[in-house]
Amino acid sequence: MTVSRIDPDLVFAWQAAHSIARNSPPPVLDRGGFRVDTHSEKEVKRWVFPEPCDGLRDIAHAITAPRHYLKLCGSDEELRSALPARWEIQPTNYFMVATAATLVATPLPSGYAMELHQTGSVTRATVIAPDGDVAASGCAAETRDVFIYDRIETAQPHRRKGLGVAVMSALGAARKSLATAQLLVATDDGRSLYANLGWTVLAPLAAATIPES
Repeated sequence: MTVSRIDPDLVFAWQAAHSIARNSPPPVLDRGGFRVDTHSEKEVKRWVFPEPCDGLRDIAHAITAPRHYLKLCGSDEELRSALPARWEIQPTNYFMVATAATLVATPLPSGYAMELHQTGSVTRATVIAPDGDVAASGCAAETRDVFIYDRIETAQPHRRKGLGVAVMSALGAARKSLATAQLLVATDDGRSLYANLGWTVLAPLAAATIPES
């Protein structure tokens, strides 16, 4: 399988903005990839590699504990071939870039309300349902290099009402520079939705971790 390669500088820029959005430590260069020492309940460390390399293989063979994640801008098969058997491939995500103009804001359904909060370079958008529950949410982070969207989610009872598009439109309106690339990482299900909104896949993002025993 031939995989389109993504610019390593763009991967680093995405990870740097992603760390800002999630209040994680900034990425550091590590053996051909970018490491984030998250030390969260779910994840101890994460590496993102723009392409297969010896550093990826060395790290995969050295780590034996769970809660470490290896991610590769490439196919599941490429990542699997670099890993010992103890690693388990996770569902594939996709690096995507906006190739269309800014989303046009559409009115929320009757009774729904949008709340926006900005802290530094991070903007958070929340759609509140008529009953007061959170119907949809997401955040964005902007650096001098990129503008990224993260954790765009719509609660199951409120789907197919355009709330996800409304969240992204509200976040996109907070962009200070229209020259920087707009990036996101989509699930397999989300990829089709974003494609319909004018986004293009740059590369698959394979991931693996060691399962808890």
